Amino acid sequence: MRMRMLAALPGLRESRAGPGVRDMPPQVSAGHGRPATWRNRLAAASLVAALGVLLPIQPMTAQARITPEDTALRLLDIGTTAAGSYLAGKYAMRQRDYEAAAQLLERSLQLDPRAPGVVPHALALFISTGDWEGAEALARRIVRSQPRHRLARMVLGIMAVQRNRFDAARGHFIKAAAAPIGVLSGGMLAAWTWLARPDLREGLESLKILDSYPAFAAFRNYHEALMADLAGHTVRAASTYERAWRENPGSMRLTYAYGNFLRRQGQVKKALAVYRRFLREVPDNAVIRAELEQAQEAPDRKPPAMIRNARDGMAEALFSLTSALMDERSFDSALLHVRMTLALRDDLHVAWMLLGEIEEALGRRAQALQAYRQVPPRHPLHADAQLRSARVLYLLKRTDEAVRALRQLTKQRPDDDRALALLGDILRAEKRWQEATEAYTAAIRSLDKRQRRSWRLLYYRGITYERAGKWEQAERDFRAALDLEPGQPSVLNYLGYSLIERGEKLQEALDMVRRAVQARPGDGYIIDSLGWAYFKLGRYEDAVRELERAVSLMPTDPVINDHLGDAYWMVGRRLEARFQWRHALDGRPSPEPELKRKILDKLAHGLPNTPATKEPQQPEKETSAPLASETPRKPRG
Repeated sequence: MRMRMLAALPGLRESRAGPGVRDMPPQVSAGHGRPATWRNRLAAASLVAALGVLLPIQPMTAQARITPEDTALRLLDIGTTAAGSYLAGKYAMRQRDYEAAAQLLERSLQLDPRAPGVVPHALALFISTGDWEGAEALARRIVRSQPRHRLARMVLGIMAVQRNRFDAARGHFIKAAAAPIGVLSGGMLAAWTWLARPDLREGLESLKILDSYPAFAAFRNYHEALMADLAGHTVRAASTYERAWRENPGSMRLTYAYGNFLRRQGQVKKALAVYRRFLREVPDNAVIRAELEQAQEAPDRKPPAMIRNARDGMAEALFSLTSALMDERSFDSALLHVRMTLALRDDLHVAWMLLGEIEEALGRRAQALQAYRQVPPRHPLHADAQLRSARVLYLLKRTDEAVRALRQLTKQRPDDDRALALLGDILRAEKRWQEATEAYTAAIRSLDKRQRRSWRLLYYRGITYERAGKWEQAERDFRAALDLEPGQPSVLNYLGYSLIERGEKLQEALDMVRRAVQARPGDGYIIDSLGWAYFKLGRYEDAVRELERAVSLMPTDPVINDHLGDAYWMVGRRLEARFQWRHALDGRPSPEPELKRKILDKLAHGLPNTPATKEPQQPEKETSAPLASETPRKPRG
């Protein structure tokens, strides 16, 4: 484990947003702003961004896009020998189908109990899928030959805790405390076993193992405060909480724990100050917002303790580590540790949310959906869990279920702009323009129109208006979005391109597209938009220059290659034009049927030299430096 990750404070990933709900709508990417032939792709591309698929997700290979169901059906019948089962299991692991992989490796061990290399892989798979009975059996087998195997010892320790055998668990955790991640995980859990007696002195002494790595100081301070709190040493707990919180007021879990402690001590005003300090940075955090509201509505009511016993403390320690692993995008390791967390405390609903996020990051959407559905209706994260569930349903191509779920959520929470925005995104992707417009309108109505984040809603509603042929309303929304977010490149690009297509306000439109390119000089879509604008204005040499740049950035895109072919044709480079059109037919993604038909027609008959739109006559404004769009650049391929 890299030390940079281990410098993270426990649970710090929630400091930027709610636990496991980063980048929820409407905090969405604006897409590239492409009308006309780009419209269908824009709807899909901006939806992907809006749904958060670009969140913490590793790029998946072509093989990894195979669904788990496909993998299981194909592979479970292949493994009829030990070697075959092992190889099929390894393949299933690469496809992230851990359930099928676990069955295949288990079969391999049944056929050949001494098969080398199978047991450690099978252990990780059993943990990842929550099969603790199978994991314990393999762990006992592993430690006979590898007594300090970290993962096996962690499994045995957790199983001992489940049986309330804390002294035995401590022995396992101590043996797991090797290397940085082992010191952190095994060390914290070993220390917490002393609190089962309870013996705070021994627990704190055991926690000193973290001092061997200065980066672990934040973990130690946090868990020292939790231990003192559980043991009833309120003076020590108060001072340690205060020190830890002042060093890191942006940690959601620490804020939650400290506020919980203060309210139980009758220090409600101070608890409110702690909550408000956090919410200034993360105003939409549902968990801390709920704590603040409860403290305000019932200041005399003392909440139940966050940590009820030593087992809860161990779960919190593992959750802290899981959060840090997620910040490092170590998704497979994070999956193991969040499963350990839930094995110790299955009512830790932030952990279920985190499990869902991890499963999504690994491309395991059906499993993510199961995790999100574990969050109960009364929990502050329930609405976020429903939003994520709806998004996953859509990505699983269960569109009707996703729409129904969001409509139900908007009835329950009519002012939840996130649910309305996501509903609009899905309906827009499905080309249900009127329904999408209505959803965006309701979302905009729920927000203060002066809020900067509402520019996205105006932009997306503008797209639905434009696609529905309501240009006047579309232009009004695009300009309103620019009033809130001046210079926003996606809006500039979409509006500018649309005006050029319509032959309106040409000088202003061309300037908009140029400004968009200046803001995103490496965006192939927007550069293509400028090139196509030049083409529509009859400036074919300028069009060639910009479209060559766009193709160098996105060499397989069929629309950009088609545009460059058109530009080559108009400047007399006919062979190159035909090459680009053929290249467009082989593009990725595959060209849409209408585009493919047009390309085939051009390959057969060429492109007629139709008159171009007239270039505006008024002089262009001088600039102090050349725009990025006006700087020729040699194509890269």
